[in-house]
Amino acid sequence: MSTSAHNSVSPSWDAAIERMLGRIDQTLAMNLDGFPNIGNPETGVWTTSPDGFWTGGFWVGMLWLAGKYTGDARYGAAAEAWLRRLESRVESRTVFRGLLFYPAAVMGAETAAHGHSREIAVDAAVSLGQQFIDSVGIIPLGNEAEEAHSVGDYDANIDGLIASPLMFWAARAGSRDDLYAKALSHALKSAEFFVQADASVIQSATFDPGTGRVSRRYTHKGIAEDSIWTRAQAWAMLGYTLSAKNAPNEQKLLDYASATAEWWMKNVPADYVAYWDFSAPVTPATWRDTSGTAIAASALLGLGQLVRGEDGLRFRNHAESTVRALVDRHLTPVGNTDRRPQGILGDGCFDVRHNNALANELIWGDYFLFESLGRLAGRLDGIGA
Repeated sequence: MSTSAHNSVSPSWDAAIERMLGRIDQTLAMNLDGFPNIGNPETGVWTTSPDGFWTGGFWVGMLWLAGKYTGDARYGAAAEAWLRRLESRVESRTVFRGLLFYPAAVMGAETAAHGHSREIAVDAAVSLGQQFIDSVGIIPLGNEAEEAHSVGDYDANIDGLIASPLMFWAARAGSRDDLYAKALSHALKSAEFFVQADASVIQSATFDPGTGRVSRRYTHKGIAEDSIWTRAQAWAMLGYTLSAKNAPNEQKLLDYASATAEWWMKNVPADYVAYWDFSAPVTPATWRDTSGTAIAASALLGLGQLVRGEDGLRFRNHAESTVRALVDRHLTPVGNTDRRPQGILGDGCFDVRHNNALANELIWGDYFLFESLGRLAGRLDGIGA
């Protein structure tokens, strides 16, 4: 694929970062009561979550990144304040604490050497480890997970893979060998449950807690139970890339990251921005998902650093083209007549099955685009995926 698919000349990475910093400043000025979650792409008004849902860590992570990019202490102070609000979630019975505390706490420790972030990351990882089912070798969703009301005690999904990089990181930071073993098992068992022979990814599985045998594989947020939901593929790419970064001696993790990324590159549209489900019929009305695409871009950039030679360069080039596509066509303002607030990544598709936020700003999409821009601009060397 070539960058000729793009309709406009991309601005510099630094200019895109400035736009997103403007959106962060606008959000801070709103003095929100809860964590920004879903944004109205026309007005910039946020729908918030009081306790952070599974998404609150991405707002904290954006603030840490803003501080790193600019050297402005007010972003770090804001990140600390929001992290304190999120800290009550350390003991939540949900595998999605990986999604909360990798961006909120690990990034604070890595970008700002923030000691309390390090402590929170380790505490969350230790608590996650207590949710691990030894007889199976995986961490289930947990009874406080987003989908807990509709699944049983013995369901897991690929969205929870990011628990592994959090535990790998904490194993090193907290000298906890037990966390390393659980992180590795969770990642490898997730591959067994969710990664198919062609490296496409099914979102969820129900398993027997005694034997570990899977009784059902299904995609509960896609167009069909056997469909390849875009964020499932992207979460797999990211989870294995971050795991490989934090456990560099485990070649299988890098192999899974590379294989799922290769599948993405072969199947994503020629303009680099994925539709909401790879199995969805493509019509002019089919929703895109910039948030899943941004997750994938972050993973591909990480792979570009981890994989040597021509393959690493291919991952890097595809990531760069993906970020250019997101900035050119989906980051406000799009064109000279766009009067929307600046720095909004539009066209994120949250939940088609429940008709919820089908073309919106989504905080995790913002985070992964902002992180990717920082690495492309050379502001995050050695940090992130």
